[in-house]
Amino acid sequence: MTVHELTCIGCPMGCSLRAEMEDGVVTNVTGNTCKRGDIYARKELTSPTRIVTSTVCVEGHLMASVKTKEDIPKGKIMDVIRELKGVRLQAPVRIGQVVLENVAGTGVPVIATKDVG
Repeated sequence: MTVHELTCIGCPMGCSLRAEMEDGVVTNVTGNTCKRGDIYARKELTSPTRIVTSTVCVEGHLMASVKTKEDIPKGKIMDVIRELKGVRLQAPVRIGQVVLENVAGTGVPVIATKDVG
């Protein structure tokens, strides 16, 4: 059995979690004050994912803030950032607008999080 100490990011409480694993399976989670802590620990230890936030260039303006519409595998974060480096948009950009489809082969689009221009 292995023990992992985590800080939950599932809600603002930031609970200190203790998760026990055996043969790649989470067998017990303690320290959480809500169900989200248990869910977070199990997912983080077996298949970690993240929402990626960044910015892209908009012609004639500074930048537009963007994010992945859903969480992506943690190992794909740098691939997403590399793809976003080459994105150049034309104004106007509208919040929720799809900026990049299927980023880094994840099946997840990147969307604008702010109106620009």
